[in-house]
Amino acid sequence: MGFQVVAQGRAHQPCAACRMLRRKCESDCLLAPYFPAEEAEKFAGVHKVFGASNVIKMIQMVEETSREDAVKAIVYEATARLRDPVYGSAGAIFHLQKMVQELKVQLESISARVLESQAQRDELLGLLRNVNHLDRLVHPINAPVLDEGSFMLDDAALMAYDPVKFPAECDWFLLEE
Repeated sequence: MGFQVVAQGRAHQPCAACRMLRRKCESDCLLAPYFPAEEAEKFAGVHKVFGASNVIKMIQMVEETSREDAVKAIVYEATARLRDPVYGSAGAIFHLQKMVQELKVQLESISARVLESQAQRDELLGLLRNVNHLDRLVHPINAPVLDEGSFMLDDAALMAYDPVKFPAECDWFLLEE
């Protein structure tokens, strides 16, 4: 259906640019490496935004080693301009920068919550260490008392008596660490 040029015994299919512009696609076509026949939509967008002659001029201005990247940038900008004729790729960049800023705020919030959780964990671990320490000191009433009269009343605080004042005076006091 399309026209083909036979070069050195093999068929050369016209590139998307030459096919759209309805011109003969030479074997040294500048646009052929970047706009193969199966990617006609890509060239159509670029042509609509920039025009074929401007695209050729832009590609020629770039060193041959960087042309592929230049064409990718041209295609990206053309696609962005078709989506957003006013801002083009700048609109997409602005949107992405806004998203990055929102993610930074979320990260700061989550980091603060992590620090708060770590502080709570440390506090709980400290309390557990204190309870484990008390467990070594506190004995039930019916258990033998190993240190000078310390025991626990009804799961309350650690209680002790002063053996000097006992039995004449009984001053119970709460042991604190």
